[in-house]
Amino acid sequence: MTASLSLFPPPVSSYLSPTTAIIHLHALAHNLSALRTFLAPRCEILAVVKADGYGHGSIVIAKTLAQLGITKFGVATIQEGVALREAGLTGSIIVLGATFSWQLPDLIHYQLTPVISDADTAHQFAKELSPDQTPYPVHIKVDTGMRRLGLSPDALTSLLDSPLFQGSLVLESLMTHLADADSVDPAFTHYQLDQFQSMVDQLRLKGIMIPSLHAANTAGIVAHPQSHLDMVRPGLLLYGYQPVLPFATALDLKPVLSLVTKLAQTKSVGAGEPLSYNGIFRTARPSQIGILPIGYAHGYHRRLSNQGKVLIGNTRVPIVGRICMDMTLIDITDVPNAKVGDEVVLLGTQGKESISATDIAQWQDSIPYEVLCSIGPRVNRKYEPLS
Repeated sequence: MTASLSLFPPPVSSYLSPTTAIIHLHALAHNLSALRTFLAPRCEILAVVKADGYGHGSIVIAKTLAQLGITKFGVATIQEGVALREAGLTGSIIVLGATFSWQLPDLIHYQLTPVISDADTAHQFAKELSPDQTPYPVHIKVDTGMRRLGLSPDALTSLLDSPLFQGSLVLESLMTHLADADSVDPAFTHYQLDQFQSMVDQLRLKGIMIPSLHAANTAGIVAHPQSHLDMVRPGLLLYGYQPVLPFATALDLKPVLSLVTKLAQTKSVGAGEPLSYNGIFRTARPSQIGILPIGYAHGYHRRLSNQGKVLIGNTRVPIVGRICMDMTLIDITDVPNAKVGDEVVLLGTQGKESISATDIAQWQDSIPYEVLCSIGPRVNRKYEPLS
């Protein structure tokens, strides 16, 4: 007789992935404190928690930041904003990305703040509002050189002069986005800030009130203090990293995320043997090879093949062969005591060795933002408390 399947799920520990992202919330608090010390006292912080909190888990990150006094949060999509609202976040949630007409009822229902980047969206949004929902606060984005979303100077003046802003909508903040703030040459950033200030001056001459201005992303915060204005939008900085800048800064940051897995198998191979798909690596000596249960489906990029390093037994060892969808091979010949079940650090510290998102970004010809944001839902998140 065939046994019936249980109606109850197995204990959680029996199916958790061996690969875990450990989120150090005390490091998040440290970075926020360092930022507050760096900024002028009256400069507000709009914490960017888009892309699932840069891979850290947007809900826990946002709730932790709320405990630490943050009241404004930036997301890229309405879906991200709704997820925060449904998790109980009560602060202001600003949708920084594009908004489409069919999304507007949800935006209003969940009391999200749109960033208006064109006049058509402003008109569509106003039509969706009932009288008891007006005036509805919005941020307006102007394009000063990024050439993505944003109004031109002429369109900005026309929009704010229109009847929409005499009843349906109210300007909460005017913003722009810096395209080159991490460059060794500050000229284009200065140009953008001059363009932005010129628009602000023109609006004020017309008697248009602008309650708040913001332009600075993480690179702007670090490299261009004149871009801080009334509010800044830190993203990567909160998670413990700065963009690759041509100069050092005074900010003392701690990485918030570590990525670890377990050694799944070891095997002996001879010299001259090909490893993994397409045999792009051949052993130069008799070797011990370790197999890790992580691959590009977890967000561990294929470009790390034959380039990246991991830590095992307090030793830095190389990735060998092509990274697969679910598995990665490492050379553990120089770690003779390595055994199945041993912890392997892909991002973080083990003993005196460490690997940062900046290191991984260099190995895969990318940026720390992509490294962190790529860590997918296959990877468990484990949160260490604030204290």
